[in-house]
Amino acid sequence: MSHKTDRPLLFKGIKIMFFSLLAIFMAPIMLSIAFNNKEKPLYIPILIVGCLIAILAIYLIFKGINTIMNSIFNKN
Repeated sequence: MSHKTDRPLLFKGIKIMFFSLLAIFMAPIMLSIAFNNKEKPLYIPILIVGCLIAILAIYLIFKGINTIMNSIFNKN
């Protein structure tokens, strides 16, 4: 019984984690821009985009970790 890592699936999980890292940095930047400009007309749209990016970051983290675990333990 051989246990080998599924490399293409592992690289897919690493790519997902890279995009989650980008989202992790973008969400607080967007939220701080929104909260520092409450009197501007784009306050609500930037706040909504920042919240959506934060939710996307959390989703991508879980999806990336799950993909990496599936590649290591050969679960399909």
